[in-house]
Amino acid sequence: MSEHEKQLVSKNRSIESSLGSDKENPVVFQLVNVSKSWPGTNGFELTVPELTIRKGEKVALIGFSGSGKSTLLDLMAMILQPDSVEEFTFFSAQQNRLNVADAWKHKNLDRLARARMRFIGYVLQTGGLLPFLSVYDNIGLCLNGLGMPAREAITSLAERLGIEHHLQKYPGQLSVGERQRVAIARAMAHEPSIVIADEPTASLDPINAGKIMEIFTHIASEGDVTLIVATHEWELVKELGFRIVKFSLKQGISDGTVRAEVFG
Repeated sequence: MSEHEKQLVSKNRSIESSLGSDKENPVVFQLVNVSKSWPGTNGFELTVPELTIRKGEKVALIGFSGSGKSTLLDLMAMILQPDSVEEFTFFSAQQNRLNVADAWKHKNLDRLARARMRFIGYVLQTGGLLPFLSVYDNIGLCLNGLGMPAREAITSLAERLGIEHHLQKYPGQLSVGERQRVAIARAMAHEPSIVIADEPTASLDPINAGKIMEIFTHIASEGDVTLIVATHEWELVKELGFRIVKFSLKQGISDGTVRAEVFG
């Protein structure tokens, strides 16, 4: 065995050892030296030196607007391809390991799409509801796409989120807060192992924001769902027991490129 091969074996054993160090809370995401950039004058570059997220964790991405929170969420949702990567692994279960970097490299987009659809729920900042579908049909999108039973899951979540009387309405007939509750229900209806949310309460007043985040967090905790939220509601997520991940920002003098780095 060559020296290079020995180093690779040693590195892989080290990674596997760290991933298996907590059997009760196994890893769902492992990112090492992952980066995404948009070059040019006043460009942007995000770097993730190392980020490990475990099953059932509640993680809050905290940073100024433009710091790269949404970029990191899209990378973890496997809808944005990284430019460079040393390690990027997603575990739907410990025996089910998806090498995300390798899938992107070999353009195995079907595999990424299947993992995303089955194991990940995504709440967009603006809800992202389809205006021509009823609330019931919006919540049932992933369930129907996966061929899973819909009625009981939809009605149960609607009751818990206080939107059971709106199931036959359309998004345009709802308030902003009600639309966000529908978006949360849609993201969680197919019982994903991870739910990602991009500023889910940004358009709400503080009282409604607090109520929705409490319900959201409680439902996720009951189902042992890993919850990853981009927000600037620092105090709220702190009270709810989220682990904080921050972003440092530096701007290049010569080209004006903003360089963000993830830590925490």
